[in-house]
Amino acid sequence: LIMSLAMWKWTCLVSHLLLSTTVSPLSRQQPLHPKRPFITFTGDQAEGNFNHLVVDERTGHIYLGAVNRIYKLSSDLKVLVTHQTGPDEDNPKCYPPRIVQTCNEPLTPTNNINKMLLIDYKENRLIACGSLYQGICKLLRLDDLFKLGEPFHKKEHYLSGVNESGSVFGVIVSYSNMDDKLFIATAVDGKPEYFPTISSRKLTKNSEADGMFAYVFHDEFVASMIKIPSDTFTIIPDFDIYYIYGFSSGNFVYFLTLQPEMISPPGSTTKEQVYTSKLVRLCKEDTAFNSYVEVPIGCEKNGVEYRLLQAAYLSKAGAILARSLGVGPEDDILFTVFSKGQKRKMKSLDESALCIFVLKKINDRIKDRLQSCYRGEGTLDLAWLKVKDIPCSSALLTIDDNFCGLDMNAPLGVSSMVRGLPIFTEDGDRMTSVIAYVYKNHSLAFVGTKSGKLKK
Repeated sequence: LIMSLAMWKWTCLVSHLLLSTTVSPLSRQQPLHPKRPFITFTGDQAEGNFNHLVVDERTGHIYLGAVNRIYKLSSDLKVLVTHQTGPDEDNPKCYPPRIVQTCNEPLTPTNNINKMLLIDYKENRLIACGSLYQGICKLLRLDDLFKLGEPFHKKEHYLSGVNESGSVFGVIVSYSNMDDKLFIATAVDGKPEYFPTISSRKLTKNSEADGMFAYVFHDEFVASMIKIPSDTFTIIPDFDIYYIYGFSSGNFVYFLTLQPEMISPPGSTTKEQVYTSKLVRLCKEDTAFNSYVEVPIGCEKNGVEYRLLQAAYLSKAGAILARSLGVGPEDDILFTVFSKGQKRKMKSLDESALCIFVLKKINDRIKDRLQSCYRGEGTLDLAWLKVKDIPCSSALLTIDDNFCGLDMNAPLGVSSMVRGLPIFTEDGDRMTSVIAYVYKNHSLAFVGTKSGKLKK
């Protein structure tokens, strides 16, 4: 079982590295071991890049989201099924899209870039969201990629207007006796009036149901969403929250983000824009999103700050690492890759660090902050709410590990950064991806680099 699990995770990472462009540099090199060459797959070069990849943990089948295509591959990268998703007539300025109402903007043949790919195990379907029509999703049967549904009649069906791959991250929360939930986090690209940056949606059993992707809760005053206030864009015109990774653990859903912030350097009277990496936490059962908390995270080694988050992966500690960290072997550990500094999101420096965080310690920091805020100490301290800088309100109540907020003191930010433990640094070939798992009590990490190398 351990070897089987390791194999699928290895398949996922190697495939991710090999499929990150239509023609991999590795595919042209000599194999690293003559008896065990890498298996490669190259799609239609005219279609452009591959975007996302998921592996069915039950069968080992690989689902690959590309420009205008969804592929189903065998574990040895043989094509089993292909589903076409584009191109189609569209214009990104059409909202709602022209498939709902007439659009006066000129329509042109437009590629469909895959922005999110998730396996819904309970209903045996693939959720494939693309860039066409402001980000609608298809629900495809896992067996043959037959289209089960493609909701597009309501504004809730348009998940993101950003056309770049990697701009959307989703986490499914599954239940045995009710419909699942889909937590969606997305960059909004200056359109906060159209798109919430985080929301929870209904995943109905029927793929064609009217309520598919509807907000879990929505009335005149409260909804299962977080919207960035329009005022924020007057201070930081290009403000957005970029979502790097997401997962669920215990009673919470987490997203790891990168977001701009205006700070005053020591001794300066002017402000400059930097980027801050933050972990966002929400309760799974919080329909009003009163539990939203975000905490800055980063890493430091030998006086060098690593603050620009590149990638992350959730794993268990394992017995050996757990002993050195003073935690249990089943405790959740976040493996993270940061690049040096915090000023240049789009052109990160090549110096990078692999760092680990104990999730329980981050939760302890969040609990401390909640307790202090409910004592009336400080402000809500969120960069994207700075125009209001709302003070914390006092309330007499007990805040335990699973506290999910009230309709006060929310959303909330933690001011002090939680620092990770640096375990490896790379100065020349920036680390860009990471996975980890436990094998025979050892915690193993695989890291992919900018040049296409794999480090174990």
